[in-house]
Amino acid sequence: MTRELKQGRKGPKSGETKSVVVLLHGYGADGADLLGLADPLGEHLPDTLFIAPDAPESCAASPFGRQWFPIPRFDGSTEAQAMAGMEASEADLNAFLDGVLEETGLPASAMAIIGFSQGTMMTLQVTPRRAVPVGAVVGFSGRLIRPELLAADVVSRPPVLLCHGDADEVVPFSCMSEAGQALVENGFEVYAHVEKGTGHGIAPDGLSAALGFLNTHLPK
Repeated sequence: MTRELKQGRKGPKSGETKSVVVLLHGYGADGADLLGLADPLGEHLPDTLFIAPDAPESCAASPFGRQWFPIPRFDGSTEAQAMAGMEASEADLNAFLDGVLEETGLPASAMAIIGFSQGTMMTLQVTPRRAVPVGAVVGFSGRLIRPELLAADVVSRPPVLLCHGDADEVVPFSCMSEAGQALVENGFEVYAHVEKGTGHGIAPDGLSAALGFLNTHLPK
């Protein structure tokens, strides 16, 4: 049985929903942490609904935050617990995305997913394994978990933009090229943007790159 994810949302400025962007937050945060991106993005994507779900679990290392899965170096969990947590959240997130598409009546091609940190890890875990590709994937400051399984598991190949600060002190900058290489080797169309001098966060230039990418791949 999947767990229902609480969510925040901001409707399209035009009043008409032609596309949807799902925002997946990082470890120890919640949906509200990324929903603020709807303001600058929505100015240029007036027909887009923005939805930011909360991860299904409370975060052991941040009692007021949420997590998609535990992280051993932060909370003392085991690798087995981390993988089990990720697999459970993968099912939850797939059910959530299916529900959004059913509610809005939009095709998968009109959906984009933006992840940050652990949210990017979930995005890169879920989207290649969905039966129908989403319109676009943007991953900030994350990594691809278990890249060696991708070749056997990949079902769909949405276009991917990876953004990462070259001064990231939490998720190594090298994770961007590692993820990009694995995705390219498995037939994905991959773009990369380096946020120069940026730590573990989303810089204005990265957000601009994401906006351009969404404008290219979401329906007008």
